[in-house]
Amino acid sequence: MRLRISLFAATMLAVTAPAFAGPVEDFQKLQNDYWAATLKDNPTFASSVGVQQYDRQLAPLSLAEFDRIAAENTTFLKRLDVIPAASLPASEQANRAVLKRQLEDAIEGNRYGERQLLYSTLGSYHDNLAGMGENIPFRSYADYDNFLARLEQVPDRMKSYGEISAKAAREGFVQPCVTMGGFAGTITGNITADPAQSRFYGPFAGQRPANIDAAQWAALQARAKALITTRLNPAYQGFADLYDRELKGKCRQSVGVSAMPQGKEYYAFQVRSQTTTNLTPEEIHQLGLREVARIRAEMVDVATKAGFASREAMIADMRTNPKYFVTTPEDLLKATALMTKTIDGKMPSLFGRLPRLPYGIRPMPAATAPGDTTARYQPGSPAAGIAGFYLVNTSKLDQRPLWEIPALTVHEAVPGHHMQIALQQELEMPDWRRNTAFFTAFVEGWGLYSERLGIEMGLFDTPQKDMGRLGYEMWRASRLVVDTGIHAKGWTKEQAVALMKDNTTLTDANIDAEVNRYISNPGQALAYKLGELKIRELRARAEKELGPKFDLRHFHDAVLGQGAVPLDALEAQVNAWIAAEKAKP
Repeated sequence: MRLRISLFAATMLAVTAPAFAGPVEDFQKLQNDYWAATLKDNPTFASSVGVQQYDRQLAPLSLAEFDRIAAENTTFLKRLDVIPAASLPASEQANRAVLKRQLEDAIEGNRYGERQLLYSTLGSYHDNLAGMGENIPFRSYADYDNFLARLEQVPDRMKSYGEISAKAAREGFVQPCVTMGGFAGTITGNITADPAQSRFYGPFAGQRPANIDAAQWAALQARAKALITTRLNPAYQGFADLYDRELKGKCRQSVGVSAMPQGKEYYAFQVRSQTTTNLTPEEIHQLGLREVARIRAEMVDVATKAGFASREAMIADMRTNPKYFVTTPEDLLKATALMTKTIDGKMPSLFGRLPRLPYGIRPMPAATAPGDTTARYQPGSPAAGIAGFYLVNTSKLDQRPLWEIPALTVHEAVPGHHMQIALQQELEMPDWRRNTAFFTAFVEGWGLYSERLGIEMGLFDTPQKDMGRLGYEMWRASRLVVDTGIHAKGWTKEQAVALMKDNTTLTDANIDAEVNRYISNPGQALAYKLGELKIRELRARAEKELGPKFDLRHFHDAVLGQGAVPLDALEAQVNAWIAAEKAKP
């Protein structure tokens, strides 16, 4: 007992007492400790960034573990708070501000019962497990053997996942019934009679590495098949049974998160965290209505010039005319690939610095694609030698029009998510910031801003593509109205669907998937439009203040040059760049 008290006293002394080193050294030590803890707490993430120390581990899954990490972050925050920002150089002040916000958000987020909701239409724990082999390197026998060691731990994690989810349901933390149609398939879709068809088998399905002999390779494959058949399939079936028995029937009829315990406070937290602003839900709702009206007027103008009787008539034709759709997944991927290479050739005209890491395209996993969004980006890792990937939803092909490919591609690939994230991964900044600082308002704001760059690239060369671009912008503006309507104003799903059906160019399947997403993940969708509007505001300011000195390539480099940051930090960053540009001869 005396030893424990002594250790506690020593810890508190480290937190509160003046350090023997200077503030710069203290902050460097803090950053090193934070990064080390992040890697230890997230073993598969560590593998994805090339750190091999934890390659045989899976992170524990329990509420006690969540609390332990929150306490760890609280200690880091206390250490940070005794280092005055003014005592650090400018570059470290920026690091301090970003770290402080990350720690505060992580600590506050753990206080809500909603932390127990580990499944939704946007992503679930069981899907993340099934895809963990897609973002870690496999080059040696040890890599495959380590992965098998991780697979052996999956049944235990799935058991904990079920226990947490059942406890959450008993306490009223469940997803709305209207979002959960087909959700069981995202679980059972990972159960395969033939283990060689399992997502877990993916690393073993390719060609045998040259440094592994045939007998070893056959043994690794056999171990993987045995694990999938005897342990992973039953574990997933067990969670599917638990979902059917204890979760499905307890889904809630209300769609707003405010109906759950602490729901109103939780939504206010999510709005602050996702947007990095202090805007209220009502202020965001009204901004959304103004944006919807503005974009709608532009859409009317495009339809009129294209010879349609109305905006609605043009959109109806775009949604139903067979010439705008393909009939095979291969054709959709080919059309997408052609667009990616067209955009690649235009990138040097817009950016002075381009990332070294390439990206590929591939279809979304079949188990989740039917209820997923149109596309998404999966980050790669320069350190681990893994490319980024643009994931294309090849299900429901009659809902995937060709005219949306330009706007979708500039958002998900380049100059959108791949450009921004891959560049951040090679910036000269601390490892933790390069690899963990992903503020949604910046990341998704940049993605939406990139859609507008398609105009300057000449990508929207038909009225349908231009209407598609406006439809995508309208989609993000509608989110401001719909998300706040659902979670702060008591809207039904039907009201949300009707608003999006009336204003956007999205097809019915996409609208349904999107509204389900906003219901299941409150606040996240607000970040896109708010981030885009801030970047456009800063660009307009720079163009006005710099006049003939304004260089778009340099502006973009300045925006991306510090990685993802909160919107207030981005404004300060661009203002400093404008002042520096003005001072140049």
